[in-house]
Amino acid sequence: MKKILQLIAFGTMSVAIISCSDVSLDNSNAALNSLNKSARNESKDRGCAAMEVLEENMKDDPSLKDRMDEIEKHTKDYEKKQKNGRVGATGTLIIPVVVNVLYSNANENISDAQIQSQIDVLNKDFSATNSDLSLVPSAFSSAVSNLEIQFVLSSVVRKSSTKTSWGTRDAMKSAKKGGIDPTTSTTKLNLWVCNIGGGILGYAQFPGGSSATDGVVIGPQYFGNTGFVSAPYDKGRTATHEVGHWLNLRHIWGDASCGNDLVSDTPTQQTSNFGCPAFPHVTCSNGPNGDMFMNYMDYTDDLCMYMFSGGQKTRTRAIFAVGGARASFNL
Repeated sequence: MKKILQLIAFGTMSVAIISCSDVSLDNSNAALNSLNKSARNESKDRGCAAMEVLEENMKDDPSLKDRMDEIEKHTKDYEKKQKNGRVGATGTLIIPVVVNVLYSNANENISDAQIQSQIDVLNKDFSATNSDLSLVPSAFSSAVSNLEIQFVLSSVVRKSSTKTSWGTRDAMKSAKKGGIDPTTSTTKLNLWVCNIGGGILGYAQFPGGSSATDGVVIGPQYFGNTGFVSAPYDKGRTATHEVGHWLNLRHIWGDASCGNDLVSDTPTQQTSNFGCPAFPHVTCSNGPNGDMFMNYMDYTDDLCMYMFSGGQKTRTRAIFAVGGARASFNL
């Protein structure tokens, strides 16, 4: 997809609610499809509300669009400098994490082991050390990138509540509304674990939003890969996807038909993919290799997403650079 999106196009996308080829399938992908079918009792689609929440936040705070436009300008400048060798995109970033657990029953009060399993998944996925990385089709192997981000559990905050569904209006992030206030969100990634409702697995706040609501929200049954988890979203990849949004990554299809995710090395694709598609899945004239549906920013099942790209790494690095929206994490 094109790396640079004109600001007028970005504004249009911000207001938006955020043909298979007959080619033989690798043995690894065939085995994966078989494994996935056995793991799924009844298919249900991944639900990420990040773009819908962004739209509502822009309605509530019209100045948010201006801030996000400035973030895009900074990102494009960083990408240009990185391409010209004037800035580096190396070195491991360490991000402290606070997990805020809101529960109305014993299942939702997830264990410390389940919480640690999610931290472990994030660390593998963001360092390209996940065991399923070998399943990336050879056509996309050169695009695989180690984002060089590590997450360290700083603390866990737990709170019992009679509320059984929190919605997507950030009530879980406010003690006044029965939730838990974020902990030092300018230097720590806050994750809220609670039942969102409406079939939503999770959502994130993009860079540029209020520090009072900054972070990621995930349902307890989609958090980590052990304990109270629910297939086909039981491998911790919902957090990987949502933290990707928190790091300024868009859905890989650009939230439009043959849209733009602001990344140069991800193929244009028609829309989101679900389940475990067969490779190649060609749309938007992106043959012969088709969609990069195994990218964490698509909507496939947890078993079938296992990579970030180099362009996505550069985009995430921009927000931590001097003048970036999350530069305070480097202080």
